[in-house]
Amino acid sequence: MTGRPPSAPYDAAGWPAVSVVMPVLNEERYLRTAVSQVLAQEYPGPLELVMAVGPSKDRTQEIAEEIVAGDPRVRLIPNPSGITPSALNAAIREARYDVIVRVDGHGILSPGYIRRAVEVLAETGADNVGGVMAAEGDPGFEEAAARAYSTPLGLGGGRFHVGGQAGPVDSVYLGVFRRETLDRLGGFDDEFERAQDWELNHRIRQAGGTVWFTPDLRVTYRPRSNLRALIRQFYLTGKWRRGIGRSHPGTFNVRYLAPPLAVLGCAVGLVVGLVGAFAGLPWLLLGFVIPVVYALGVIAGSIIFGRGMSLAGRLWLPVVAATMHMTWGAGFLVSPRSLGRRAPNPPPA
Repeated sequence: MTGRPPSAPYDAAGWPAVSVVMPVLNEERYLRTAVSQVLAQEYPGPLELVMAVGPSKDRTQEIAEEIVAGDPRVRLIPNPSGITPSALNAAIREARYDVIVRVDGHGILSPGYIRRAVEVLAETGADNVGGVMAAEGDPGFEEAAARAYSTPLGLGGGRFHVGGQAGPVDSVYLGVFRRETLDRLGGFDDEFERAQDWELNHRIRQAGGTVWFTPDLRVTYRPRSNLRALIRQFYLTGKWRRGIGRSHPGTFNVRYLAPPLAVLGCAVGLVVGLVGAFAGLPWLLLGFVIPVVYALGVIAGSIIFGRGMSLAGRLWLPVVAATMHMTWGAGFLVSPRSLGRRAPNPPPA
């Protein structure tokens, strides 16, 4: 990655200087809070924040400019494409320092996050460290989405969703990287509009590096605020996750294949049952068993994992969970061959 300012030296106490990179698009609601939590980290070494702002439809640009005017540690660069990996790569090119912390425009770092992440980098020798994606939402739909994110009901048992012991993992949420690793591997792949973090972590591991999870690190994540936005998010993520599988064969496991198998099973069962109903073939009505069993499983899981939620949240939870499964699975199934099988970004000169 060329054209970045010279790297600054470590401070007197030996803490490496840190660059926080933040892709920003349509983040009017949470941007000020996300930035304030970065700047309030009380990190012992030098710290800067580089925001790469895309063409937003709200007041994001105006808010970003006000933030930059109020704190010399913050810089603003454009991201004309509005694509997350392009924003990340542009911010990394402009970053001055040797530790790169990714934070999204709706991510809220816990106190001490950056200091602890740098300690874990040094303790483990890892190339990337990350922690728990602590989803939180307002009562009702957002609350249900947050609960689905943080339990096996919605997104399976990945440690960065549900927590767990520290150790090597396939991928982590956001990430705190060694700059030299990003430079050597060419950064994020601009071709992957979604799941680019998983793709980069795969290349880190393929190159002999380590991706490390620790529950010591937490980032508050604010989920989509309505069903339409959630459908779009998971449908596109499913499409791009299959594209990554084309680029990196053999990377699918049962957890990733469960949603498309659920979509296929429910669709086939429903069609067979309807044929039986209209054709007067009672034995084909058994096809309805598959979608019914799936629905009952989602409802049962929602009762178990919905404890302590508001009434509105509990009512939304099975709808949200099924939406996540079905849209992710449908996106995976219809993903065109044009997604994936692309060469990763070339290493920087």
